[in-house]
Amino acid sequence: MHPLQQALRNKKDSKKSVFLQRFFKTGKNGYAEDDGFIGLTVPQTRAIAKQFINISFQELLSVIHSPIHEERLAALVILVHQFEKHPARRKEIFDFYLNNIKFVNNWDLVDLSAHKIVGRFIFEDTKDISLLIKLSKSENLWERRIAMISTAYFISKNEFDETIQISELLLKDKHDLIHKAVGWMLREVGKRDLSVLKSFLKKHYKTMPRTMLRYAIERFPEKERKEWLQK
Repeated sequence: MHPLQQALRNKKDSKKSVFLQRFFKTGKNGYAEDDGFIGLTVPQTRAIAKQFINISFQELLSVIHSPIHEERLAALVILVHQFEKHPARRKEIFDFYLNNIKFVNNWDLVDLSAHKIVGRFIFEDTKDISLLIKLSKSENLWERRIAMISTAYFISKNEFDETIQISELLLKDKHDLIHKAVGWMLREVGKRDLSVLKSFLKKHYKTMPRTMLRYAIERFPEKERKEWLQK
C-alpha cells in the first residue's frame, strides 16, 4: 500500500462512509454499484493529496486503481495539479489519464478532472474533438460524461461549437446523469452567450429530456422558464 493510501485510510470515518455509499448510489443496480468509501470529505482528501503532489506515475497507478473512491479522487487531484504545473508533461499526463479512464468512474471524479486534463489538452493541442465524439458514443456512462464535461474548457475560452456538437450527440441518452451534465454545460454556454443557448433550445426543446431542459434554463427568469417548460 502506498503511503498516500495509508494516510487517507488513517482518517477513515465509518459513519460518513455509510452516508457516502448511499449518496453515491453504491447499492445493487446503482450507478456506482460496489464503489467503496472510507468517509473522507473532499477537502480532507485534497489536503492529504497535496502532501504527495509530485509522486510518480508508477506510484499513482496503485492509487488510481484502488477500489476506494477517495483514493481515486486523490490520484486525480494530483494528476490535475501536475498537468497545470508541468506544461512539458501534459501529453504524458493526458495519455496516463486515458489509459486509466475506466477508473474515473463516478460523476465527481469526472467533474473534477475531465475539463482540466482532457478538455484543456485537446483545446491547446489540436482542437480535434474526435476523441470526445468517440467517448460520447461509448456504452460506458462515465466516458460519455467525460465527453460532455471536457467541453467546459472550451466554454471557458468562449468557444461553444464543441459543447453544442457533443450535446446533440447525447440528446437521446437514457441516463439521468448525462441529462444533468448536458444541461449544465448548456447553462454554462448561456452564461457567456445566451443567443447560442436559445438557438439550441429552439431546435431541440421538444425532444430534450426534461431534466436536461430544466438544467439548461435554470438561470432564466421564472416566467421564461415556465414558458419553455410549457411549450
